[in-house]
Amino acid sequence: MEGLYLYCIRDKTPGDTIFPSKGIDGIGEVFTLPYHELEAVISGVSLQEFESEAIQIKAQDDLNWIKEKAVIHERVIEQAMIKDNKNLGLIPMGFGTIFKEEANLVETLDKKHEKIKQVLDSIRGKQEWGLKVYLNDRTILEKNIKEANEAIKEKEREIASLPEGMAFFMEDDLKAIVDKEVNTELNAIMDVLFEGLRKHAVDSVRNKILEKELTGRNKPMVLNVAYLISDEKVDEFNKEAERMKQEIQEKGFCFEYSGPWPAYNFTKF
Repeated sequence: MEGLYLYCIRDKTPGDTIFPSKGIDGIGEVFTLPYHELEAVISGVSLQEFESEAIQIKAQDDLNWIKEKAVIHERVIEQAMIKDNKNLGLIPMGFGTIFKEEANLVETLDKKHEKIKQVLDSIRGKQEWGLKVYLNDRTILEKNIKEANEAIKEKEREIASLPEGMAFFMEDDLKAIVDKEVNTELNAIMDVLFEGLRKHAVDSVRNKILEKELTGRNKPMVLNVAYLISDEKVDEFNKEAERMKQEIQEKGFCFEYSGPWPAYNFTKF
C-alpha cells in the first residue's frame, strides 16, 4: 500500500517544478500537490517500509538506513527552496511525515491553512543562517585569563613560595579558580558573539549545545545559534560574521557560519 511522504509546504510557484533527486525511497519522483495558494512537496512511499512503527525499528536497528534517508529528506527540501535561482520561503517538515492518502494530507492543509499562511508570511523574504562555535584550544583561553587576572597571579605566587608538598595540595584550589574564570569568560565571549550577529537579524534562536557524538568533532561545541535574516541584510550579516570569525579564531575557537538553510527554527506551528 502506498502513502505520501511530505517534505515541505511552500507558496505555489508558476509552472512545473522539476526535482533532480528521487524521493525518500530512492525510486519515486518528487512532485507538488497544489492547495489554494500553497503547494505540498511530496513523493509516494511504501507504507509498509515507512510507517511510523517501521521507522522506529529502523532507527534502533539500522542507523545507516536512517542517515541515508535523512540526507535525501534534507536534499529534497533544499531543492524545493530554490526555483529560477531564487530562494523560496517554505515550511520544512520533520523526518518521517507521512499520510496514508491524499485526502488525509488535504484535510490537514485545510485545517491548518491559516496558520501555514501566517508562518510563511513571517519568513517570506528572509533566510535562516546557522552559527556553530567550537573551543579548539582551551590553553589559549586559560593563558589569556591567567595573564589578565590578578587573583590568579597572586595565587600562583603564593603556591610558588610554598614547600613542594603544600604546593601540591594548593594546585587544586588554583585549578578550581582558573576553571571558574574560564567558564565565566567563555560565557561572556559567546554572549558577545550571539548579540553581535543578532543585531543584523529579524529573529534568533539559541539552540542546544550538541555533544561530540552528534557533531562528529573531538572539540566541544560552545555555541549553537540560528538567525533569521532579511534578504537585504544577508551581505551585512556575512561581513560581520567573517570579521568575528577572524577575531575569535585567534583566541582558540573554531567559528562556523552557514546558510541559507530551510527555516526549521522559525516555522513551528
